[in-house]
Amino acid sequence: MRGWRAIYTIGVACLLSGFGLTGCASGGPTVSVSNPTDMDRTGEMAEFSYPELVNKYAWAAEGFVIRDESGAEVPYQRLSDGQVIFPVSLKARQQAVYKLEAGQPAPVQPVACGRQYPERLDDIAWENDKSGYRAYGPALQRTGERAYGYDIMVKNVGQPVLEQRYALELDTAARRQIALWRKAGEKMRADSLARAISYHVDHGNGMDCYAVGPTLGGGTAALWIDSALVYPYCYKDYEIIDNGPLRFTLQLTFPPVAVKGDTAVVEKRIISLDAGSSLNQTWVTYEHLSQPAEVAAGIVIHPQNPEGYRYDKDKRFIAYADSTDNAQAGNGVIYVGAVFKEPLSDACVDEGHVLGISPYQPGTAFCYYWGSGWSKAGISSMEAWCDYLNQYAQRLEHPLLVEIK
Repeated sequence: MRGWRAIYTIGVACLLSGFGLTGCASGGPTVSVSNPTDMDRTGEMAEFSYPELVNKYAWAAEGFVIRDESGAEVPYQRLSDGQVIFPVSLKARQQAVYKLEAGQPAPVQPVACGRQYPERLDDIAWENDKSGYRAYGPALQRTGERAYGYDIMVKNVGQPVLEQRYALELDTAARRQIALWRKAGEKMRADSLARAISYHVDHGNGMDCYAVGPTLGGGTAALWIDSALVYPYCYKDYEIIDNGPLRFTLQLTFPPVAVKGDTAVVEKRIISLDAGSSLNQTWVTYEHLSQPAEVAAGIVIHPQNPEGYRYDKDKRFIAYADSTDNAQAGNGVIYVGAVFKEPLSDACVDEGHVLGISPYQPGTAFCYYWGSGWSKAGISSMEAWCDYLNQYAQRLEHPLLVEIK
């Protein structure tokens, strides 16, 4: 159910004989991927069905390798839903052909991955080569702190960094030493060590400098009832469905809330982040909701940049340039945005957020895409960020075309 995930069809091009192929001049099946648009597509995931591949080419069940036109091996990931994804880059209107052959693929270093951090109040944090994100859990809720929305943890390197950041932030020996120095009145030494381990400080690969609090944060969705947001609190249950190397997929279930006459509406989200993408795909459902409603995906507007938002109802995106929670510290600008798969009923600024509002029917799933870029990691301006969001919306309308022959 990914909006611009590749459309696939499978055709039989040759017959199978054991682990060899007959009647196929290329020596095996090929995957053609076509870009139907007039813009270049870089680092996008193409997708096909593994069960259908094995049904037609039984040797693929023992392992297969994908090679590009130069013969180089292409990394791929088999997903829990039976799909196979692999990255492609195509010029406008270009087609590329990839060869499938028997064999064991080379190991792939994780790019999109994440986990729950019970040692840090049940955070669930995930990342790809573009940025990191966090959703808050029941342990934080029990403290009384209100943090409804998604957090953004910016980065400027391609490899995973969140595990290292959490390990530093939660270093018990360092925390113990900081407490001892503070008790002894050695404030400078304590402050220096605290900065050295804090993930709120950039140690060369980015940091957490985004403020969430009792808001939608960096792109969370909520029911929009009588022109007001109905916030869920922190997630109640979670399941990690796919964990890299190229896609991370997470399901979150939230505590029941009252919505008009419905007393136990349960929100579920499936969040998916691909390597190479600045946006997370998210499907949202509301169980036990008995009446049509609206859902709003929003980005909090912080006082450091009260006019830094953009929205375009017709182009189906919202955007904000966040100056971070300490704009004078040289943290750069975090560009936050959301793109919507279907037409919006409204786009506006309300309740301290820039919002994209969509109709919602009970029993359906609402799909949208949210995420971020950073001025210190390749996003040069708000104009460049809005161009990215606009092109992303166009890719949703015109997915890559994939065919196995």
